[in-house]
Amino acid sequence: MGKFSRRELFQTIAAGGASIALATMSNSIRAAETMSQESISGVRMMDVTDAAVTIERRGEVVLLGLNRPAQGNRIDSTIRTFLSKAYFEFEHDASLRAAVLFGHGDHFCQGVDVQAVAAEIGKATDQTAMPDTIDPWLKTAPRLSKPVVVAAHGNTWNVGHELFLACDIRVASVDTRFAQTENVHARMPAGGATIRFVREAGWAQAMRYLLTGDGWTAQEAQRMGTVQEIAPNAETARQLAVDIAKKIAMCAPLSIKNTLASAHLALDESEAKAFSQLPEQRAALYATGDFKEALAAEKEKRAPQYKGR
Repeated sequence: MGKFSRRELFQTIAAGGASIALATMSNSIRAAETMSQESISGVRMMDVTDAAVTIERRGEVVLLGLNRPAQGNRIDSTIRTFLSKAYFEFEHDASLRAAVLFGHGDHFCQGVDVQAVAAEIGKATDQTAMPDTIDPWLKTAPRLSKPVVVAAHGNTWNVGHELFLACDIRVASVDTRFAQTENVHARMPAGGATIRFVREAGWAQAMRYLLTGDGWTAQEAQRMGTVQEIAPNAETARQLAVDIAKKIAMCAPLSIKNTLASAHLALDESEAKAFSQLPEQRAALYATGDFKEALAAEKEKRAPQYKGR
């Protein structure tokens, strides 16, 4: 793929040369589109194991692992840029239908690496809103049209908890410890907790923790509705997340996208607008090859093989 291999590009990013590596990666991807007929939608994610975010393909599911374990997977500009790029590639690879997000080491994510991003903290601009990226905190357009299942364990704090909340389905190990301590440190939650945590847990439940900085457990998170499944340990939580993602991948991808789009439209704009678009969305799905495949598979008593068209 051009001057650098994908592994070399990801190593460059992990070493701190993110802007140069991403520009080279974009050029390499465009060259690969021209040369290879194997590319679907121009981008194919490859397994990467030695970078700020690991990437592992398992059929139609991709596993994305936060990979700064010595730093508790705290978010710095490198891991944020790398994850934003990985989300973009996931979105534009038609052979992938779901993603699993997890953290290597003892913790999912202990928040922001304040020392590493000190120069950026005072800036109001969104550092992830750049070409060929998707903000993993989903604060800015474009957004993912495919689902992400997250598996948390250990400390899941502040921006790490907000990254967790931005995912569609959430699994937590029984040892997970959640917290939003920004107000204790003269900051504020700015990655979505003031919106998503309040919306999903309820005003008083969210404020109980946002305003005090107190932590809460996986069991309390499940009671509040921000965790859907609890597993006995980190490994089991990750596998459960993969199993859920595989079930999603077996469904018709256009149906999954329309389901997510309708739900986001209701939340982001209005329920009335979402309701108004349902008839058109339904009719469009009935005209797809996947719907015909569903009917044929039911008649033939076999599992459907969806193509996303």
